[in-house]
Amino acid sequence: MKFIRDSVHGNLKLSEFEVRVVDTPQIQRLRRIKQLGFTSLIYPGANHSRFEHSIGAMYLASRLGEHLGLSEEKTGILRLCALLHDAGHGPFSHVSEGVLERSHESLTLELVGESELSDIISEEYDPAQVMSILRGEGVLGQAINGELDVDRMDYLLRDSHYTGVAYGIIDVERLIYNMKMENDLVLDRKGVQAAESALLARYFMYPSVYQHHTTRIVNSMFRRCLRKLIDQKELDASRIYIYDDMDLIVMCRNHEGFIGDMMRRLDNRDLLKMVESVKLNELEDPHRVFKITETEIKRAEEEIAEDMDLDPDYVIVNLPKYPAFDEMRTQVSVGDSIVNLSHISSLVGALKEARFNHADICVYVPGENVDSFRDFSLHDYMDLPERRPSHPRQLRLTVPDYLKFR
Repeated sequence: MKFIRDSVHGNLKLSEFEVRVVDTPQIQRLRRIKQLGFTSLIYPGANHSRFEHSIGAMYLASRLGEHLGLSEEKTGILRLCALLHDAGHGPFSHVSEGVLERSHESLTLELVGESELSDIISEEYDPAQVMSILRGEGVLGQAINGELDVDRMDYLLRDSHYTGVAYGIIDVERLIYNMKMENDLVLDRKGVQAAESALLARYFMYPSVYQHHTTRIVNSMFRRCLRKLIDQKELDASRIYIYDDMDLIVMCRNHEGFIGDMMRRLDNRDLLKMVESVKLNELEDPHRVFKITETEIKRAEEEIAEDMDLDPDYVIVNLPKYPAFDEMRTQVSVGDSIVNLSHISSLVGALKEARFNHADICVYVPGENVDSFRDFSLHDYMDLPERRPSHPRQLRLTVPDYLKFR
């Protein structure tokens, strides 16, 4: 038995088997991967790792297993899956995932099925069952990869703790206490308020942390570097899970030309500037934005660069991540029926409408080129939905005023 002191949950107990899993290179690599990528450029305290999050999710899995009355074996496999669930994350977490063809979930399954992890896991559990749970199959799978899972509970608490942003604080105790096992993992009606609180927490964490305007700029800059490395065959995207954050930073720092310059800008916080922001809630059909292809984006960037006499590598059109909010689909036990959370919560309906309020399409260029974009409109370069009549194009800030807002 071993104890790990966690800054969020306190002392966490690990069995000898779990210690062996933790000590594999695949899990130790997570110590060297930041949970929030480059967010520490905005929130200096956000230096926590995927390893810390994985340990925290494992702890919450045991709390949930005990509450549900699971056997020691089932609680053990639930803990193991929570520990493993992010093993396939690439460097800087979701930042690198934006340029990969495969999700971190599928890369995790590959690691569990083929690496030395599989040999250790098979001493206690069936690796096929572990992979099934990681895919979100069955009741146990819903606890790891569902609407209100232990992964989400931990990262909201942890990200809030390290950024100092209070919006992510949720009532984990009440959520777990009101979880029930029926045909699926469901929430008792008494836990609806706690579920609404979790939904609100994610809603407010998006513009404050996950999709903060500066976070999106730095992530876009680094993704452009990764895309270049992959296109030039200097980085094997299919084996991204062998690298850690520092591996890619060193690779970029040692590079000449655009990649080296972009890494220098990130190191010195000499960031690209936003010259256009098209708010989705101002458009007639915001859903259409998420059908825009990479080819359309690349063509727009090249045309903008040509008109503004810029290197196209330094023009970035950034689309927002679709605000899905899976918690809206949480199943709630009401008497003898199971209903969707959205059917009994008016708050869910309001958030469904409000989720596009903070989403926007942005254009980033170097600060020294901002003057050229005084009369720029992205609608001239992309087939975007029309603006709603109630949202005429806003007057643009002057360059000196704008540069105050980094």
